[in-house]
Amino acid sequence: MEKATFGAGCFWGVEARFRQVQGVVSTAVGYMGGALDSPTYRDVCTDRTGHAEVVQVEYDPEKVSYDALLSIFWDLHDPTTLNRQGPDVGTQYRSVIFYHSPDQESRALASKHVLERAGIYQRPIVTEIAPASEFWRAEEYHQQYLEKRGLAHCSLS
Repeated sequence: MEKATFGAGCFWGVEARFRQVQGVVSTAVGYMGGALDSPTYRDVCTDRTGHAEVVQVEYDPEKVSYDALLSIFWDLHDPTTLNRQGPDVGTQYRSVIFYHSPDQESRALASKHVLERAGIYQRPIVTEIAPASEFWRAEEYHQQYLEKRGLAHCSLS
Protein backbone atom coordinates (compact mmCIF):
# COMPACT_ATOMS: atom_id res chain seq x y z
CA MET A 1 0.00 0.00 0.00
CA GLU A 2 1.04 3.59 -0.60
CA LYS A 3 -0.10 6.96 0.75
CA ALA A 4 -1.12 10.13 -1.03
CA THR A 5 -2.16 13.37 0.68
CA PHE A 6 -4.24 16.12 -0.90
CA GLY A 7 -5.76 19.41 0.20
CA ALA A 8 -8.52 20.80 -2.01
CA GLY A 9 -10.76 22.85 0.26
CA CYS A 10 -13.07 21.42 2.88
CA PHE A 11 -11.94 17.85 3.47
CA TRP A 12 -15.44 16.34 3.71
CA GLY A 13 -16.19 16.32 -0.02
CA VAL A 14 -12.62 15.52 -0.99
CA GLU A 15 -12.67 12.43 1.22
CA ALA A 16 -16.07 11.32 -0.10
CA ARG A 17 -14.78 11.46 -3.69
CA PHE A 18 -11.60 9.50 -3.00
CA ARG A 19 -13.54 6.85 -1.07
CA GLN A 20 -15.42 6.08 -4.30
CA VAL A 21 -12.22 5.17 -6.17
CA GLN A 22 -11.54 1.50 -6.77
CA GLY A 23 -8.11 0.73 -5.35
CA VAL A 24 -8.39 3.21 -2.49
CA VAL A 25 -8.14 1.07 0.64
CA SER A 26 -8.79 3.77 3.26
CA THR A 27 -9.00 7.50 3.78
CA ALA A 28 -8.60 9.78 6.76
CA VAL A 29 -9.17 13.50 7.05
CA GLY A 30 -6.79 15.63 9.02
CA TYR A 31 -4.33 18.47 9.03
CA MET A 32 -0.86 18.86 7.53
CA GLY A 33 1.67 21.54 6.80
CA GLY A 34 1.43 23.64 9.93
CA ALA A 35 3.51 24.52 12.94
CA LEU A 36 1.28 23.44 15.84
CA ASP A 37 1.50 19.91 17.24
CA SER A 38 -1.78 18.02 17.65
CA PRO A 39 -3.99 20.75 16.17
CA THR A 40 -7.74 20.59 16.60
CA TYR A 41 -10.33 21.71 14.09
CA ARG A 42 -10.86 24.80 16.24
CA ASP A 43 -7.12 25.57 16.09
CA VAL A 44 -6.93 25.11 12.32
CA CYS A 45 -10.03 27.27 11.76
CA THR A 46 -8.23 30.26 13.31
CA ASP A 47 -6.13 30.36 10.09
CA ARG A 48 -3.05 30.83 12.29
CA THR A 49 -1.57 27.32 12.49
CA GLY A 50 -0.48 26.99 8.86
CA HIS A 51 -2.21 23.62 8.48
CA ALA A 52 -4.27 22.65 5.46
CA GLU A 53 -7.35 20.45 5.70
CA VAL A 54 -6.21 17.30 3.90
CA VAL A 55 -7.27 13.81 3.00
CA GLN A 56 -4.70 11.08 3.41
CA VAL A 57 -5.43 8.27 0.97
CA GLU A 58 -4.07 4.76 1.38
CA TYR A 59 -4.19 3.01 -1.99
CA ASP A 60 -3.13 -0.12 -3.80
CA PRO A 61 -0.89 0.98 -6.70
CA GLU A 62 -1.72 -2.29 -8.47
CA LYS A 63 -5.35 -1.13 -8.71
CA VAL A 64 -5.11 2.65 -9.00
CA SER A 65 -2.14 4.76 -10.02
CA TYR A 66 -0.90 7.89 -8.33
CA ASP A 67 -1.44 9.66 -11.67
CA ALA A 68 -5.13 8.65 -11.56
CA LEU A 69 -5.40 10.06 -8.03
CA LEU A 70 -3.78 13.29 -9.22
CA SER A 71 -6.35 13.51 -12.02
CA ILE A 72 -9.17 13.21 -9.51
CA PHE A 73 -7.52 15.84 -7.30
CA TRP A 74 -7.32 18.36 -10.16
CA ASP A 75 -10.94 17.71 -11.14
CA LEU A 76 -12.24 18.15 -7.58
CA HIS A 77 -11.55 21.84 -7.13
CA ASP A 78 -10.42 25.11 -8.65
CA PRO A 79 -6.62 25.11 -8.35
CA THR A 80 -6.44 28.81 -9.29
CA THR A 81 -8.06 30.23 -6.16
CA LEU A 82 -5.54 31.10 -3.46
CA ASN A 83 -6.56 29.95 0.01
CA ARG A 84 -10.16 29.47 -1.00
CA GLN A 85 -12.60 26.91 -2.34
CA GLY A 86 -16.15 28.10 -2.87
CA PRO A 87 -17.41 29.82 0.28
CA ASP A 88 -14.52 28.49 2.40
CA VAL A 89 -11.73 31.04 2.84
CA GLY A 90 -8.41 30.68 4.66
CA THR A 91 -5.03 29.02 4.28
CA GLN A 92 -6.51 25.80 5.67
CA TYR A 93 -8.51 25.51 2.41
CA ARG A 94 -5.53 25.93 0.10
CA SER A 95 -4.87 23.70 -2.88
CA VAL A 96 -1.93 21.48 -1.98
CA ILE A 97 -0.35 18.18 -2.87
CA PHE A 98 1.85 16.75 -0.11
CA TYR A 99 4.18 14.20 -1.65
CA HIS A 100 5.55 11.14 0.17
CA SER A 101 8.39 10.26 -2.23
CA PRO A 102 10.56 11.79 -4.96
CA ASP A 103 8.46 9.90 -7.52
CA GLN A 104 5.24 11.47 -6.20
CA GLU A 105 6.89 14.89 -6.27
CA SER A 106 7.94 14.55 -9.92
CA ARG A 107 4.52 13.18 -10.95
CA ALA A 108 2.71 15.99 -9.11
CA LEU A 109 4.93 18.65 -10.72
CA ALA A 110 4.50 17.07 -14.15
CA SER A 111 0.72 16.93 -13.82
CA LYS A 112 0.64 20.59 -12.80
CA HIS A 113 2.82 21.56 -15.77
CA VAL A 114 0.56 19.63 -18.17
CA LEU A 115 -2.46 21.56 -16.89
CA GLU A 116 -0.62 24.88 -17.11
CA ARG A 117 0.44 24.18 -20.70
CA ALA A 118 -3.07 23.06 -21.66
CA GLY A 119 -4.38 26.57 -20.93
CA ILE A 120 -7.57 25.25 -19.33
CA TYR A 121 -7.58 27.96 -16.68
CA GLN A 122 -7.61 31.70 -17.26
CA ARG A 123 -5.72 32.32 -14.02
CA PRO A 124 -2.45 30.75 -12.85
CA ILE A 125 -2.56 27.48 -10.92
CA VAL A 126 -1.63 28.24 -7.31
CA THR A 127 -1.50 24.66 -6.03
CA GLU A 128 1.35 24.13 -3.62
CA ILE A 129 3.44 20.97 -4.01
CA ALA A 130 5.32 20.25 -0.78
CA PRO A 131 6.89 17.36 1.12
CA ALA A 132 4.53 15.53 3.44
CA SER A 133 4.98 16.35 7.09
CA GLU A 134 3.26 15.08 10.21
CA PHE A 135 -0.34 14.07 9.52
CA TRP A 136 -2.67 14.98 12.37
CA ARG A 137 -5.89 12.99 12.18
CA ALA A 138 -8.98 15.18 12.55
CA GLU A 139 -11.59 14.56 15.19
CA GLU A 140 -13.69 11.44 14.68
CA TYR A 141 -16.86 13.37 13.78
CA HIS A 142 -15.04 14.67 10.67
CA GLN A 143 -14.13 11.18 9.42
CA GLN A 144 -16.44 10.12 6.57
CA TYR A 145 -18.62 13.09 7.49
CA LEU A 146 -20.77 13.11 4.34
CA GLU A 147 -21.08 9.33 4.27
CA LYS A 148 -22.41 9.32 7.85
CA ARG A 149 -25.09 11.77 6.70
CA GLY A 150 -26.07 9.87 3.55
CA LEU A 151 -24.54 12.54 1.29
CA ALA A 152 -21.41 10.79 0.01
CA HIS A 153 -22.75 10.35 -3.52
CA CYS A 154 -23.89 13.94 -3.99
CA SER A 155 -22.25 16.09 -6.63
CA LEU A 156 -19.10 17.64 -5.18
CA SER A 157 -18.59 20.41 -7.69
